[in-house]
Amino acid sequence: MRGLFTVALKARQKLGKYKIEKRLSEGGFATVYQAFDTIEGHRVALKIPHAHQMSDDLLRDFRNEARMAARLEHPNILPLKDASIIDDYFVISMPLGERTLADRLQKRLALKTSLGLASQILDALAYAHQQKIIHCDVKPENMVLFADHRLRLADFGIAKVALKTIRGSGTGTVGYMAPEQAMGKPSPRSDVFSAGLILYRMLSGEWPEWPYEWPPAGIKKLRAKVHPDFIAFLKKAIDPHPRNRFRDCEQMRNAFLRLKPRVLSYAERRRTKSA
Repeated sequence: MRGLFTVALKARQKLGKYKIEKRLSEGGFATVYQAFDTIEGHRVALKIPHAHQMSDDLLRDFRNEARMAARLEHPNILPLKDASIIDDYFVISMPLGERTLADRLQKRLALKTSLGLASQILDALAYAHQQKIIHCDVKPENMVLFADHRLRLADFGIAKVALKTIRGSGTGTVGYMAPEQAMGKPSPRSDVFSAGLILYRMLSGEWPEWPYEWPPAGIKKLRAKVHPDFIAFLKKAIDPHPRNRFRDCEQMRNAFLRLKPRVLSYAERRRTKSA
């Protein structure tokens, strides 16, 4: 393919039918912009990979992954609206949310809010695993929140290609990545691990860190907040050894749904007792 531009896009710049409004974020693989679709008349998010990342081989990988991701139709999965080359830019168009879960985590989450978000994360991943698809990059930055309190997991199909490219360039972070995935051996249990880290963070306010020894930071807050059985659930999810985890997010989601009423009633009893 032809060489791609390397300069950043500017506000009011036109890119095909899209008018760039502002830059939303930038990572090791791509920059995300808010843009206005002048044909359909609504705002979208445009993910544009960095020019030095792109190649014919990468585009071929993207085509294969996009076709795979197109099979995923779920209310908690962000759909890929379009992926095409416009004015020498490779442009991935997606619905525009209000903010990411990473943004939301800057402030404390109530227990019910955390459990509601956790349920949506696990529903999305359970559905993907039923379709034999692994996300490979489950992190708060890839979870988009919408006005109706819906969480939608983004970058299915993009994540696998992006991670391979970032690893090849020697950049990126393994902060949410299962140990075996960092060694190049991802499986559904790797998504389980990443989801477990996020649930732990939402409920305790702390991120478990490598080497993921138990108990992690924040365990006192967690024990004061949730039922002991749910702590055991989280411990199983973020076990450094993949064979000790849930086999996939469908099994993890089912365990979560069994425990959720127990967590809520436990919290209510503690609230009543302390009143």
